[in-house]
Amino acid sequence: MPATATTTAVAAEAARRRTFAVISHPDAGKSTITEALALHAQVIGEAGAVHGKAGRKGVVSDWMAMEQQRGISITSAVLQFAYRDLVVNLLDTPGHADFSEDTYRVLTAVDCAVMLLDAAKGLEPQTLKLFEVCRARRIPVITFINKWDRPGREPLALLDEIEERISLRPTPITWPVGIAGHFHGVVDRRTGDMTAFHRTPGGSTAAVEEPLTAAEAAHRYGEDWHRATEELELLDLTGADHDQDTFTATTTPVLFGAAVANFGVRQLLDVLATHAPAPPPRPDSTGTPRPVDAPLAGFVFKIQANMNKAHRDQVAFVRICSGKFTRGMTVTHGTTGRPFATKYAQQMFGADRETIDEAYPGDVIGLVNATALGIGDTLHDGPPVTFPPLPSFVPEHFAVLRAADSSTFKRFRRGVEQLDAEGVVQVLRSDRRGEQSPVLAAVGPMQFEVAVARLDAEFGVTTHLERLPYEVARRTDPAAEERLRGVHDAEVLTRVRDGALLALFTSDWRMHSIGDSRPGLTLDPLLPAG
Repeated sequence: MPATATTTAVAAEAARRRTFAVISHPDAGKSTITEALALHAQVIGEAGAVHGKAGRKGVVSDWMAMEQQRGISITSAVLQFAYRDLVVNLLDTPGHADFSEDTYRVLTAVDCAVMLLDAAKGLEPQTLKLFEVCRARRIPVITFINKWDRPGREPLALLDEIEERISLRPTPITWPVGIAGHFHGVVDRRTGDMTAFHRTPGGSTAAVEEPLTAAEAAHRYGEDWHRATEELELLDLTGADHDQDTFTATTTPVLFGAAVANFGVRQLLDVLATHAPAPPPRPDSTGTPRPVDAPLAGFVFKIQANMNKAHRDQVAFVRICSGKFTRGMTVTHGTTGRPFATKYAQQMFGADRETIDEAYPGDVIGLVNATALGIGDTLHDGPPVTFPPLPSFVPEHFAVLRAADSSTFKRFRRGVEQLDAEGVVQVLRSDRRGEQSPVLAAVGPMQFEVAVARLDAEFGVTTHLERLPYEVARRTDPAAEERLRGVHDAEVLTRVRDGALLALFTSDWRMHSIGDSRPGLTLDPLLPAG
């Protein structure tokens, strides 16, 4: 095929892609909306649940045992499915603040985000943090106000909060009929017609949707309909209408629903299909946008091992940024400059996988047993290209990890290396403690629980964890390491991932006190990359 025809085909395929993530505070319903979207796209027949229904399956995106037991997302997952004439890549992310680093990396791989708000709580701290990442990366945001089937706040008050706290102008596309907790359906502002929702038994299948004209809705729902129309008139007076040009910068389309009952989910999927952007030219590390029809280039944003007990292997998740990927092609590993064969390439649907033969910009592929790849690495065909570095966050919690049985040390060491490569924790070592007692560094303490659980489940190693009193970490140098040797409330360790020397202190006050008594110490802040 001539080069011009190939590039035209790549651009056309890229235009069909929609790649997005859902961001929210814990317990806002993120995994539930993820499952509901897959249900409405007809790629699963019944939604799992994370809300305690006996006999219900766990959500397909929550594949780890701890996720299924606790009803939370701990790792990121990829769900790819077709909807209408589009290919949708939904990147499910951890909601808990302890796993922010994983979530932030995933946000480097998407072109749009759905901001999920609890109707009773509005904007919550973790949502605000994740939104700021979206703002910094200029990721457009669609807002879905969830749990409208439960008591909550007034819809106009929620819109005011969005505008006041994050300076995005809400432009509702649907509007609720009935107050929170007494939800009948939504009005489509573009047509003025209503869709009434009827729950199916158990709420595990798509809700029954009943189209109603304005006259029919007024007759059936009376006061609730009139309240909704009065609120819609206020929105019309303020000009809060969706505009595709401002959506990517200063506005957010808003929809209302109840994911657990599958209310309003199809409308969200339609808005994603219609208004979410296709993959744009992605800036490389020099800031130059790389056209989607340029030669193949992509970057590794996640590494995960042992997703499926039947596949004891390691998967590198690669976001395709430009060009066409063909299974079996040999590309260049940007970090080493060496050839890299892509024989084992797979498409993911949670923990399930199947071989994929080709992929286009916006797609996420899994390269199996790609042990040479690390987080942030670039793969490319043709001239070298690199993309901006991925975030690495400052640890605030530290603990010594030891194997309970010395006979399992080889497996223990292999497991710790795996967790470090995946970014589950940061691993620190020192001559004083030795290789048998690595120090784990984490953003949040739940990362320690995940590390211990995975070492047990995947490597058969029982471990003991001893929390350390350190709370502050700074980058330092060999001279400072020598001067801090033996100092109370301080310790210098080497980060295994990159060889950086980190000085740990029990408090900010103690760090300044030690620094004042030893002028000239190198104590540089550990700033996030990206």
